Amino acid sequence: MIEALDRADGGAARYGLTVTRKVGNAVERNRIRRRLREAIRTVCGADMAAGFDYVIVARRELLTLPFETLTGELSTRVAKVQAHRPAPATPPPGI
Repeated sequence: MIEALDRADGGAARYGLTVTRKVGNAVERNRIRRRLREAIRTVCGADMAAGFDYVIVARRELLTLPFETLTGELSTRVAKVQAHRPAPATPPPGI
């Protein structure tokens, strides 16, 4: 699951990873974090819009998912979030 928040400052995109204890022990959680960081670095980093914060909530399936599938799914979800972001607010005329 991916959530995005518009910071409205135009800075570089930032991301946060959430991997809860329900996912597994510390070794498994760290492996998921490493896989997600690498997927973002290699594929999705350029796709993330500037001025947005992204929160990625990890699931247990990420341990066994092939890396190519992981990167493809992550790219698809980032694109989906980008498509649903609201249009920039414009001030009313005369202000």
